Amino acid sequence: MTEHVLVVGSGRDLPGRVRDALPGTQTSVICRLEFVAKLRRLTEHSRVIAVRHDAPDEEWIALASAAHAEHPFTRIATFGERDQDRCAAIGEALGLSTHSRRTVTSVHDKNAMRAALRESGVDATASAVVADVEALRTFAFEHGFPCVVKPVRGAGSAGVAVVREEGALAAAYARAGGDFDGLTTSGVLVEQFHEGPQFSVEAFSECGEHQIVAVTRKFSDPATFVELGHVAPAALSTTQEERIHTYVTSVLDAVGVEFGATHTEIVLTPTGPRVIETHVRMGGDEIPGLAVDATGVDLADCVVRQTIGEKVLPGIRAVLAVERPAHCSAIWFAAAPVAGVLTDVSGIDDARNVDGVTDAQLLVRPGGAVSVLESSDSRVAYARAVGDTAEQALDAAREAMSRLEFQVRVAPANTVTV
Repeated sequence: MTEHVLVVGSGRDLPGRVRDALPGTQTSVICRLEFVAKLRRLTEHSRVIAVRHDAPDEEWIALASAAHAEHPFTRIATFGERDQDRCAAIGEALGLSTHSRRTVTSVHDKNAMRAALRESGVDATASAVVADVEALRTFAFEHGFPCVVKPVRGAGSAGVAVVREEGALAAAYARAGGDFDGLTTSGVLVEQFHEGPQFSVEAFSECGEHQIVAVTRKFSDPATFVELGHVAPAALSTTQEERIHTYVTSVLDAVGVEFGATHTEIVLTPTGPRVIETHVRMGGDEIPGLAVDATGVDLADCVVRQTIGEKVLPGIRAVLAVERPAHCSAIWFAAAPVAGVLTDVSGIDDARNVDGVTDAQLLVRPGGAVSVLESSDSRVAYARAVGDTAEQALDAAREAMSRLEFQVRVAPANTVTV
């Protein structure tokens, strides 16, 4: 039987890789109107259905059902975070296996995730959706400072703040309640703050069975939680690694993950791991590439092969069981110190020539707008590097970013005279 995969969203290069992995496989896409221009190898799809971003689920389902009636889909997939809820709704309506609505809600809605983890006994972190600054203040005085204030739904650390004193509550509430990256305000969540180093955990699941692939140490801005660097594998003791593996597996069970790649962010506190958030997708920030360097497991390839029906968990475990020489992989980002228009960048060739550096790229070109560090989209460049130790890899990536110089045109101050 010829496979026909309905891809929800643009999927970057993955729909093409799905077709390449199993010759004869056909793909159709249903995505937001603004994503059509991002589709790669556009004419190789059987059809492209474009929907306005604010269309209700019923419209997405109706359009997918009409295509299904003419050319039945055998599988459904989505490769990014946005519109995973639409994928779940369509899959349920058409009888195609994908993440359940409950799982997607438990992942996207951070309050729902906290509730699921408390109910299952996995993580008792206190949290609450707050309707105003006074409710935020009440939570902070009940559970103590510092606390984390964030949008109920969101990504890329947008709108996240660590509040350490009462005077900062109002600004944090306003920031978390704003609109980010086209996502309208979804409410404000406050959580207990956990002290400790942060890690991201890449896992892969099949038929409800989970395999941890890589644990990456991450380095974030202390005020906004925007991620500035990562290194894999993280330097952990055997006990710490086992606790993280067991804990993250429990998190995935609690939110109902059955298949696919997951990306879970945690804090390792003195009393054990505590989750920041989890995602039913591969990690961003080139983390899958770091995982390949460190473990040999290509998560993107696993996603592609599982999409066309292959069993991939045995192969992942076989690769992880192979003894490998010590090899660490890191990435480090640069941010602009001021907001304005980037007029020039120098030093990129010097950055690429640093020993150990494997790649260095600009994320904003001259003429583009830059901002202070507010979200992942605020970062302006990155370097990837490898080394025999985590410190070697990190030092090389940081050194590469230190070679860059940015010229930024800023607007004059809007002063008031007396």
